[in-house]
Amino acid sequence: MRRSVNMANLDRRGGLRAMDRAILRHRQRWGTPEVVGRAPGRVNLIGEHTDYNNGFVLPMALPFDTAVAARRAPEGSSTEVFSEDFGHAVLAPSTAEIDPTDWAVYLHGIHQLLHAEGFRPGPWQATIATDIPAGAGLSSSAALEVAVVSTILHLAQSERSAAQIARLCQRVDNELVGIPSGIMDQMISASALAGHACLIDCRSLRTEPYPLPENSVVAVMDTKTRRQLVDSEYSDRRSACIRAAAAMGVESLRDAELADLDRMGAELGTERRRAHHVITENRRTLDAAQAMAVGDAAVLGSLMNASHDSLRDDYEVSGFALDQIVEIARDSVGCLGARMTGGGFAGCAVALVAAEAATEFQALVAQRYRDESGLNAEIWLCEPAAGASVTPDEGVNKTLL
Repeated sequence: MRRSVNMANLDRRGGLRAMDRAILRHRQRWGTPEVVGRAPGRVNLIGEHTDYNNGFVLPMALPFDTAVAARRAPEGSSTEVFSEDFGHAVLAPSTAEIDPTDWAVYLHGIHQLLHAEGFRPGPWQATIATDIPAGAGLSSSAALEVAVVSTILHLAQSERSAAQIARLCQRVDNELVGIPSGIMDQMISASALAGHACLIDCRSLRTEPYPLPENSVVAVMDTKTRRQLVDSEYSDRRSACIRAAAAMGVESLRDAELADLDRMGAELGTERRRAHHVITENRRTLDAAQAMAVGDAAVLGSLMNASHDSLRDDYEVSGFALDQIVEIARDSVGCLGARMTGGGFAGCAVALVAAEAATEFQALVAQRYRDESGLNAEIWLCEPAAGASVTPDEGVNKTLL
């Protein structure tokens, strides 16, 4: 029997889910949509900063969706998109320069890359709504990318695998937005299985689903702090990993062992610490999947604790608020393990909590964090959600009414 706790209510705006709001706003602006696509945000249980090193990650999709309601527009029309958060955008021709600071850069990028591959979906109109907190490290941009690509493909009656969709969306980040991200966020958003976290091999893109241990629940803890001006920090760490791999004579840190660290000279102290994190994090992630396979919540929690300590000390991507809420969580009733999650520096942490204590944990952590920081953390108790899906035609008309 699965655990029973008070799960997060994420229809946060007027009592309506993102899908419902997207459909309503589309009807008001353009009429009834032909299709609505949705894709979830994610929280990574363990396996941080390993994806761009061809390693292993263990994320799960969250019950936070970005939804795209859309329909084909008459030939000769412009492709237009309306976002409830950011307003109206008309997509530029595929040859136009894209401003990476524009909110619609993801949409322009998808359009441009599809055109470069010879894909011509024709003009379309879409309305976007989301329940994913922006800037919290829960992959709102990946969910947007996956939802938009899935919707466009359906309108054009074309199919691609989850891995192909994820690769295309990652290219938007890497080539057009300028973020040197790995593929974890897009892959879990596109392919997640409800009720399961997913071990992803970021080299082969092979995925294996694992259920959470019985009688445990995931708590996502938003510190209400946000990253600012840290893009260079990510680039520095990726570059350090590349240098470390070269010094050890391996293709990527995925292929390195702890013994290989001895090949690195004393002048590469920073690179050694970065590599130590990645090598040990890959091992922890595989061990975490095995702990989930046998339902061992205690081992999974201890591995999460070790992951945070490594991210804080070796990879140096934690932050004061993240460390603070992790320590509060670890000291709270029912906590089996806690760590920062996502790129780091600010945003969210994640905890594994005994189900019978989850509601008390939620209240105690929020109160103590408020007392110590003056900030009102949001804490959601979440089951793993399903990956992206598309609801066509008659299904759209039944979704809301």
